[in-house]
Amino acid sequence: MTVTEFMKSCLRFLLTALLSLLAALPSAAAGGFDPLGASAYHLSYATPRAAGLDPIKLGEIDAIVEEAIDAGATPGAVVLVLKDGKVVFDRAYGHHTYEGAIPTRTSDIFDLASLTKITATTLAAMRLVEEGKLNLDGRLGTYLRELKSSHPDKAAIKIRDLLTHQAGLAPSLPYFEKVGRDDYRSEPSARYPVRVAEHFYLGKDYYRKVMWPRILSSKLRKRGEYVYSDLSMDMLKAVVERLVKQPLDAYVEEQFYRPLGACSMGFCPRQRFPEDRLVPTEIETYFRKQTLLGDVQDPGAAMAGGVAGHAGLFSTAYDLAIIGQMLLNGGSYEGRRYFRPETVRRFTALQSAVSRRGLGFDRFDPEMPAGYPSRLASPATFGHTGFTGTCLWVDPERRLVYVFLSNRTYPPSSRKLISLNIRPRIMDAVYEAMGVVAGERPVKVVQVVKGKGTKGTF
Repeated sequence: MTVTEFMKSCLRFLLTALLSLLAALPSAAAGGFDPLGASAYHLSYATPRAAGLDPIKLGEIDAIVEEAIDAGATPGAVVLVLKDGKVVFDRAYGHHTYEGAIPTRTSDIFDLASLTKITATTLAAMRLVEEGKLNLDGRLGTYLRELKSSHPDKAAIKIRDLLTHQAGLAPSLPYFEKVGRDDYRSEPSARYPVRVAEHFYLGKDYYRKVMWPRILSSKLRKRGEYVYSDLSMDMLKAVVERLVKQPLDAYVEEQFYRPLGACSMGFCPRQRFPEDRLVPTEIETYFRKQTLLGDVQDPGAAMAGGVAGHAGLFSTAYDLAIIGQMLLNGGSYEGRRYFRPETVRRFTALQSAVSRRGLGFDRFDPEMPAGYPSRLASPATFGHTGFTGTCLWVDPERRLVYVFLSNRTYPPSSRKLISLNIRPRIMDAVYEAMGVVAGERPVKVVQVVKGKGTKGTF
């Protein structure tokens, strides 16, 4: 990092700190502009009309989000849209909870859930592939050599198959069901330092001694079939950390978030931000038995100390949009290159005849009846969704970045956000505001292989 880049990064950090201090001030009304959001960062604005969008049609987003809140699909949400690198829509809706004590603001920090897969683990893998340290067709045992003797079935898995969810791994494991009374304490100590939630601390070696062996001992299914798997990204995290000799959270902060100025993005946000900026995700009754605020909703990620390959990342909509814009730019942002364009194209392109997936990234699905992620999206669209009610989608043909953040899992996990088709309908409204009509496709044609791959949509 040059001196100039370091100074810019520090300035952005100071601006974020100021943002945290101001966050307690009353925000704009639901659906209005929150001055504590984008203006504190360095993405530029454009009015919808100046960017070629119909502001009346774009305004239909308000009604869609309010419908979700009224139906109990989520207590609040933030919607952000970038067109041609400029913010054309940035609004917060509802409240942190249905009780309505704290209005949702665009500066609020949400649990991204499975967006962690593409905005942390996959980014790290992309960098290592570019550097020649990671071979997509290499075997897991090449990087975790101990597996060749202890777990030869896992050692034979290709890195590529981890990224496309075709390694034969189980979707997830119920780690919390095996936690015994001697495994945790109500207060932290040298022996029990791993925070899982308030008054819940695991032993320091619990992941290494209990969870990782369970991952390695898990039964393999038939390789080559598409099964959306959290375990695949947890295994990839282990490979990344072995290669970079750093924890994943430290590596991605150093290599991506800090240089990009994405100061809110990161793991374990309770260590860095006031509680009123953190949006609660769940009143959990089956394991931790408390309201989760700043502790990752996913139990397995929480038991891993809040840092997992499949979940654990938190962010504002703005900082998430920065990641999307960097990828849309072909790997560059504000004069700095993070990836070569061919690397971005390689990872976001269709990879298999049995699913719609790229390498780590989810993609456009031509076979979803309602359209995925939108009935008007171009076949080049890539991104991901998250279990907590989040999504990031990038359409390179339309030069569009779409971010939706919510806490649909609060207080119970509701599927209404999905059944009401809220996220795709918002994206539809954006395309309609751009004048895109059903059946219209961009000039550039992207070959799409039909196949299965609808599992793992949250």
